[in-house]
This record gives sequence, C-alpha cells and structure tokens, in this order.
Amino acid sequence: MTVTREPSSAAPRPGRHSAVRSLLRLWPYVRPVRGRLAVGALSAVVASCLGLLIPLTLKWIVDGPVAGRDPSGVWLGGLALLVLGVAEAGLFGVRRMIVAGPLARVEADMRAALYARLQRLPVSFHDRWPSGQLLSRATTDLMLLRIFLSFPLTFLLVNGVTIVAGCVILLQQQWTLGLVLLAPVAPLVVLCAVFEERYARTARKAQDQIGDLATVVEESVLGIRVIKGFGQHRGQERAFGALSRRLRDTELRKAGLLGTLWALIVILPELAIGAALVLGVVEVGDGGLSAGTLVAFLSTALALRWPVESIGFLLAITNESATATDRFFEVMDTAEATDVPGAAAPSHPGATGGRTDGVLPAATEAPEGAGSPGSARPVARTRATRVAHPGLRLEGVWFRYPDAPADAPPVLRGVDLRVRPGETMALVGATGSGKTTLTALVPRLHEPTAGRIVLDGRDISGLPRERLRELVAVAFEEPTLFSASAAENVLMGAPGAGEARLLRALAVAQADFVHELPQGRRTRLGEQGLSLSGGQRQRLALARAVIGDPRFLVLDDPLSALDVHTEALVEAALREVLATTTALVVAHRPSTVLLADRVALLSRGRIAAVGTHHELLHTNREYASLMSGPAGPEGGDPR
Repeated sequence: MTVTREPSSAAPRPGRHSAVRSLLRLWPYVRPVRGRLAVGALSAVVASCLGLLIPLTLKWIVDGPVAGRDPSGVWLGGLALLVLGVAEAGLFGVRRMIVAGPLARVEADMRAALYARLQRLPVSFHDRWPSGQLLSRATTDLMLLRIFLSFPLTFLLVNGVTIVAGCVILLQQQWTLGLVLLAPVAPLVVLCAVFEERYARTARKAQDQIGDLATVVEESVLGIRVIKGFGQHRGQERAFGALSRRLRDTELRKAGLLGTLWALIVILPELAIGAALVLGVVEVGDGGLSAGTLVAFLSTALALRWPVESIGFLLAITNESATATDRFFEVMDTAEATDVPGAAAPSHPGATGGRTDGVLPAATEAPEGAGSPGSARPVARTRATRVAHPGLRLEGVWFRYPDAPADAPPVLRGVDLRVRPGETMALVGATGSGKTTLTALVPRLHEPTAGRIVLDGRDISGLPRERLRELVAVAFEEPTLFSASAAENVLMGAPGAGEARLLRALAVAQADFVHELPQGRRTRLGEQGLSLSGGQRQRLALARAVIGDPRFLVLDDPLSALDVHTEALVEAALREVLATTTALVVAHRPSTVLLADRVALLSRGRIAAVGTHHELLHTNREYASLMSGPAGPEGGDPR
C-alpha cells in the first residue's frame, strides 16, 4: 500500500508577487550590520570601477607606446594593468572578509527569532503545520537568505553601477557604436519582468515541496517501527519517490526558465558586440577611429559581459530569496499566544505590539441551552477576577477547534466543574467525549471558545503564562521525551530543583530504573525516548510533572502503559503527592479512579454527573458501563 501525500496547504500561496516588497522586510535584521555591508558594497563598487580602467589603459598602450614603438612605455602600461588587477582582486577579497561575519550573525539572529516564535505559538498552530515545512524554513530558507545578502544584494548594486559607468565610457569613446551596444536594453528589461513573476511562482512551489519532502523523511524516521512492523517500507519508498519526482519536475521547470532567460541575455548582447565590431573595423579602415579606441571600446564591452549576463542568475536568487522571506514571515506574522487576550506581543524586529494595560476584552459565555457558542453573549472580565471559592473552577466552558468544519459540534459544551482545594477529581468519559481537550485548556495549551477557567480565584486568561505554568503541571497520556539525559528530561518540570527533589520525583513515579542505565541519570535518551519502553517513558513524564510540587496537577491517564504491579506502586506513591495538591486526573480504569476524592463524568462535551466512585456506580448507568468494561456511548469530536 502506498501512502499518498498531497502537498502541504499550511502556508498560503502568494498572489501577485513583489520581490522588492518582500525583501524590504529583512531590513530590521540587516540594520545592525548595515555599516559593514555598506563598506563591503563600496569596496566591490570601487573594485569593479577599477576593472573598467583596464580598457582605457589598453587604449593608451596601443595608441601610445605601441604606435610609437616605445618598449619602456609598454612595460609601464603592463605594470599599470598589473596594479589595477591586483587592486581589483584585493578589494573583492576585502569585501568577502568584511561581510562574512555580520551575515552569519544575521542568519543566526533570524533563526533564533524563528525558533523563539515557534515556542510561543499556540498548539493549534503546530497542529496545522507539518514539521518539515517549519524545518525547511529554519534551515534551507535562512541559508538562502544569507547567500542573497552576501552576493546578489551587493552585486545587483555593483553590476548596475558597472553597467552605467561602462555605458558612459562607451558613449564617450564612440557614441554611435555605444548606441548599437545599448540597443538590447529594452528587450532585456521586458524579458526580466516576465521572468520574475514566472520564476517566483515556480521557486515558491519548489520550496514548499522541499518542506513536504522533509516532513516525509521525518515521519519515516520517527515511525520506522510502524513501517517495519507492517512491512510498508516499499510503500513509503514509492510515496517518497513520488514527492521527489514532483520536486525534480519543479526544479527542471526552474532550470528551464533560467536557461531561457540566460540564453537570451547572452545572445542579445553578443549580437550587439558583433555588430559594433564590424562597424568599428569599418570606421578604423576609413580612418574615422583609432585602433586603440576600438580596442578600448571592445575591451569595455567585453568587461560588461559578466555584469549583463549575471542578471539572470542574480534575479533567480533574488526571487528565491523573496519567496524564502515570505515563508519566514508567514511564521513570524502568526499571532502568538499572549498572556492577555487581544494583546499582541512583538517578538521580531518591526512587529507591532498591542495593549498590555491589564484590561481584558470581553469573553463569551454560551447561554443556557444554546447549541453552540456562536450565539454567545459577552461577559466582561478583568485581569484578576475573584470568586468566593478557591481551587479549580470551569465556568460555562465551550471549545471548538479552530480548524473544525463549520457544521461540526463543539467538543465541549458549557462545562461547569469545581475541584476543591486539595481535592483530586477524576475525569471519566467515553472515547471522544472531550477529556483530553478539557485538560489541555487548564494550562492554556488551547484557549476556550467561551466561558472561563479560574485557579484560586483568578481567571487564567489574566495570569502570565510563566506564572500559570509554575502553578499547573501536566503529564500527557502520550509522553514526550527529548534527546537529553534522563535527569534533564525530568528537571524540565522544575529547572532549579536539586538532587533531593529529583530523587523524590523518580521515586514517586517508580522511575528508579534510570539508576540502572549505563550512565545512570546522565544517560542520554534516544530521540523521543524510543530506547525506553512505553511504561518507562510514562513514568519519566510523571516524574517531570510532580518534581516541581505544583499547586495544580493535570494528569491525562498517566498510568495507562504500566503493568498491574508497577501501577499499584505508582498509585501508592502518588497518593502522597495528590494529598498536597489540587488535581484533575483523566482515568479509564477503576484503579486510577480510586485515587480521586470525587469523579466527574464527561458525556458528549458536558458534565453529566459528579460524585464519588461508589455513588456513580449505583446511580449512573453510563458510568457503571464505563467502569465495567464495555465502551459507553461516544460523542463529540474524536480528539
């Protein structure tokens, strides 16, 4: 079976493309090094202009020492040519040394800004964007921008100045022949205008396809066990081959466009030079032009070949860089999750911030019995909304995923729930009832569509995210570990924790197995911790959640991968932690439910019942069915 992958649609496709407008957005990043870049560009301009003095020196040699049979003058002229050549090469070398360091800094700054923005963007953004698309923006696109700033940006200026200066020299030497050489200018301008739009579209398509290809490679590496387990390596190879061929075809179209432009850019000036040569020889024969002038004229024309012929190459890189810039700012322009709803926190140069005066916009709360939050009425909120009861409260919480179809029902529908201080509340429900979604709202991994969540009397929308994450610790059903040591993975839950707290957290989670690893707690785990078993990963994730002694603890079925014996040990140790914190625990098994003081039954996006485990067993048929084994009624969004 071949897995068919369509090109990513995470990023918007451009309409009318303006390379200049796109590239101007790089200025905030380039501004700190503008002085070094200006000096580098000036040295390149001077070097190029020195190159134009070589034909004039040749004219002097031919019409002077050569015509007068003066050997000493020829040697002097040769020395002058040598000095000009060395000076030209030296200045180009100086330019390279001047700009290399600053441009590496620009690339590093942009990559750091992109990474920082990705860390602050909401989870819903990462749900929509393939990881390969983000990876290609952080690597290939930024490398292309560094190349553009290093070479095309400078040489578009240098070559422009060289062409203008060369044309002035040509017209001064023999204006009639100069006009012949300038004849191709108008056709070349038209060709470049047509080429720019077509090449920009093709370049954008290729860059997006590179991102899609990177996504496939990453998925194949991370999912290698599934691929091998189901014998799907050939299917994956076919899917990869199809995307590779698609990218190859796009690159060939790019090469065809560039080849056509370059051929025309080369042919038209060559024809003009040929015509000028014929006319110049005729004038020399008629005595209207000196041989030295013709040599200087043709040498100047030949010196302008590279500046003219490189136009196609420079335009190609410029357009690719413009699309790379667009792709970079598609991420940077995405609104990040802010501590105050409606406020925009600038995180890259030139961004515009919103209000941060502490006044929150109105929230929405669905009226009783409403079918969706679309008919919600506004409820005013302030930064520090106080209520009579501390603990955790969910008040009229609605939630719909931003990318859900318009006719899809909300995942959560007016959830009202109170967890008392120091109480452990188990959250039980059928698959798809919205349990995981609800737990993700407490640490603000998603924002409620309507309603509010209150911790100890404060609306979480008014809490700085850093403070919220200090108060609330989470452990997810699918544990994520990083390519770091076992201790570093656990200490992510409390970076300042000492040895004693680390050992205590490992003991609570029954994760003492780390001491038996080859290098103990310092053993580096493989990517996503795949060198460990599922139960071991889950225990490390639980240790990470409890190490910080959080005031609120949100656990999404934290013991699902444990065997019965280990589960019993973890539960016994976990009771001590739960006794000192306010906890919301998603549970599927009676053994986990028994850790809780009370149980809330979530059914079809609503809280259907709240009570103790034994009360609900006797009074609620759906709960009794869930606890006895058979799956209960399902409803809601399957996320």
